[in-house]
Amino acid sequence: MPDYADRMHYPLMPRKLRKVGAPLAAIIALGTLTALILMLVFATNPVGATFGFILTSVAMTVVVGSYLWLDRWEPEPPRLLIMAFLWGASVALVIALIVEMTFFNTGNQWISSAVGAPLVEEAAKGLFLLIMMTGRRRNELNSLTDCLVFAGLVGAGFGWIEDIFYIASGENLAASVVTAAIRLVMGPFAHSLFTSFFGIGVYFALQQRSALAKVGWILLGYLGAVLVHALWNGSTLLGAGYYFGAYVLWLVPMFAAMITLAVFSRRHEQQVVAAKLPGMVQAGLITPADASWLGSMQTRSQALAVAKRFGKQAHAATRTFARQVVTLAFVRDRIDRGFGDERVQAAFNDETQWLRAARVDAEPALAAMAMAQLRSGPVR
Repeated sequence: MPDYADRMHYPLMPRKLRKVGAPLAAIIALGTLTALILMLVFATNPVGATFGFILTSVAMTVVVGSYLWLDRWEPEPPRLLIMAFLWGASVALVIALIVEMTFFNTGNQWISSAVGAPLVEEAAKGLFLLIMMTGRRRNELNSLTDCLVFAGLVGAGFGWIEDIFYIASGENLAASVVTAAIRLVMGPFAHSLFTSFFGIGVYFALQQRSALAKVGWILLGYLGAVLVHALWNGSTLLGAGYYFGAYVLWLVPMFAAMITLAVFSRRHEQQVVAAKLPGMVQAGLITPADASWLGSMQTRSQALAVAKRFGKQAHAATRTFARQVVTLAFVRDRIDRGFGDERVQAAFNDETQWLRAARVDAEPALAAMAMAQLRSGPVR
């Protein structure tokens, strides 16, 4: 068995294209803005805000955890995920407050809640996804799952601050408890669900070559988010019966459909990678033994568990190798679908070099895993 503590480390080749990630300064700025918003909420009602902060943070931990679970096959850069959440909790919220107070503060609840809020809030949240479509960030939107994950985290950030505010605004503790039950028990995924429609529009826009078609899909996604948001807000103004009816007959089925779509999308991701493995074997980037476990979530998880037996270093190197295979597969898929412009071709060359280097780094672990397979049979 190789000694991973003493073996030689092979330096990864420098990327020709800088690795995508949110600038640390941007994350600090958004985090500071989020903290200032929280300070304002706490200053208004310290007791209610504390109560709301604790309960909402627990609920949003479940929401965020669900999206991170969905993102396991091709994990996005952590900085971008953090930035998505902070965007929803700061920039999107500030934009929404300013625009709604300026143009929809008419005293008419239908105008402000059922019209103004959906139009403005979904645009403010969706702006993050539009930014993701530009420059190197576009490389991270490889699948519908990616778009749903970013949309969901933006919505989670927005809902986190909004729920704290509404719970803190209760006239007394009983009112805050009722608000918390309505917003956190029945609708913690609401904002993430709304913004997911925008994410779907962005995904289909990225599959188009025509600028008009791109705009059309983005607009359809935005209008879908606005419509679902408006129906949800409108039901709260019609009374408890309409609210619970909308929840049971509309929001829950819509949420179930979105879960089904997300799981289907992740399965499609696996199929894309599995389809590209033979070409990688033929090109000498991976071995047939590697391909035997890289094509599904189950076999990959089992293989990584085997690698972990040989130490943390072996596990980390194998995981990096597996993720690099997925990254290259998606770039190859974009080329095969006819989207291989100069930037994509450069990314393909870049990711190919990184895969070669990652495999060299993981070679001792992969060799040990191959020996283990010979003794106990292939990973199933």
